[in-house]
Amino acid sequence: MKREQSLADRAQGALIGAFIGDALGVGPHWYYDLDALRRNYGPWIEGYTDPKPGHYHEGLKAGDLSQDGFILRLMTRSLVERGAYDQTDFCARLESELFSQLDGTPQSGPGGYTSQSIREAYAKRQAGLPWSETGGHADDTEALDRGIAIAVRYASSPRELAENVARNTALTQIDDAVMAMTCAFSCVVGLLIEGHAFDAGISGTLMARVKSGVLPFYAVTSGNLQPPAAGTEGQPRAGHFASPDALLTPSFVARAAVDPGIRIEPAWKVSLVYGMPCAIYHIVPAAYYLAARFRDDFESAVLHAINGGGQNQSRAMLTGALVGAQVGLAGIPERFIEGLSDKAALLQLAEQLAAQAGS
Repeated sequence: MKREQSLADRAQGALIGAFIGDALGVGPHWYYDLDALRRNYGPWIEGYTDPKPGHYHEGLKAGDLSQDGFILRLMTRSLVERGAYDQTDFCARLESELFSQLDGTPQSGPGGYTSQSIREAYAKRQAGLPWSETGGHADDTEALDRGIAIAVRYASSPRELAENVARNTALTQIDDAVMAMTCAFSCVVGLLIEGHAFDAGISGTLMARVKSGVLPFYAVTSGNLQPPAAGTEGQPRAGHFASPDALLTPSFVARAAVDPGIRIEPAWKVSLVYGMPCAIYHIVPAAYYLAARFRDDFESAVLHAINGGGQNQSRAMLTGALVGAQVGLAGIPERFIEGLSDKAALLQLAEQLAAQAGS
């Protein structure tokens, strides 16, 4: 019998799952040569590892967080201490706790590597631009990684979830497609925390919220992607994002994950199917696939994400959030929690944020 979970358990599972995925990637991050990955870490990575000398994140230890994890933690602290998403507070923390430690180069600051979107925002702040003008066109998942905390906080309020994720994303990324995919993924995390299943019907639930005006996407079709009703052409667009396609991806991927005629074996090769690079359009579908295929098996999901190489850290971080939201904190194997650096503080933050999510 499947264990019954509370919203708080699923909320904590999503956040801690993301931290675990980030930490799992500290050692084997960004190996695009899979033979080199296997030589350095063996045929199967099964836990936290130290980075190799001269590789990314050198100086960190197994179980530590990268800079993406550092920013997610910073975001979580802001949400917990302010009781809501406070953009002014988050920006002040980003400036004082992160930007003060950067020098504009990739290999600087906490976690040993600074993403392109953060470097661009840092440079614009150094040039005196206001936060309203710091967003750039990097297509990585950096804003999505930190947005997991917002998705947890507002899981019970999807309209506020989407609005706050969109506002926060624009601080570093303003490309419409990147923003739409970031917002859509965050909405999926929220649905899973609410208790919805990650199956072929999940996009229908998301689209119903578009039709009711809850989610800021424009859709002209009628139910089940049928032709628009007469008289709808020319009406004002009901939403910020021009297309709802980012909301449709989860169902298509979830359907493929359980279709006996479509098999990716072993599952880590999803990285080869969707692509190993850092762009959000490579990472998000792979995370959806692993989260739908291993919806009740956190360990298999995150380890297949890591063993696929390339941008495996973000792949595991997003997969960890999705599967953590499905199995709950109690469904995450204890060894992954025990191995996290500063686990007690992270667990306390997760508990505090989950309490706000259910209020």
